[in-house]
Amino acid sequence: MARYVEHRPPLEPGGLPIEVVRSTRRRRGASAHARDGRIVVQLPAALPADDADRTIATLVARVTGRARAVDRGGDDWLAERADQVGRDWLDGVAATSVTWSSRMARRWASATPRTGHIRVSNRAAAFPERVIDYLLVHELAHLVVPDHSADFHDLVAAYPHTPWAQGFLAGVQHREAQPEREAGPR
Repeated sequence: MARYVEHRPPLEPGGLPIEVVRSTRRRRGASAHARDGRIVVQLPAALPADDADRTIATLVARVTGRARAVDRGGDDWLAERADQVGRDWLDGVAATSVTWSSRMARRWASATPRTGHIRVSNRAAAFPERVIDYLLVHELAHLVVPDHSADFHDLVAAYPHTPWAQGFLAGVQHREAQPEREAGPR
């Protein structure tokens, strides 16, 4: 078994350095975890460079998102926030469970009205509390009105920071949609 180790700088300012371990023994799948102040990413040796770069970025985002969610207080903190915003803005609407999710790449949050489960992307763990509260209000409102009808929007509008939070999320989505630019003078 051949093993190749590459050290990379953090993907974001203040992030952890990355250690990429490629193994000829690993045929499929990739994994990542935090260890000793760095993020260790394990990849198959045969994975093409472009695919490796995309995979590394995705896995590092998951690991750092999980860490942010834990730093924020984990699932317990998120469930308490959901209970509070449900009482404050939605006449006591409550979810069956509320958890952070590392599997949400495109959505900020989702709800399953049938079961009452709410999941919030751990990418949002770094956002201001009023944005997280907005995401929770939005998903809690889906437990009452499953679609995006006028009744649903009336429920969400009860939260006073809705326009600000929507603007914040739109800005984040816009930034994420922009191609990487090299640093330097403009």
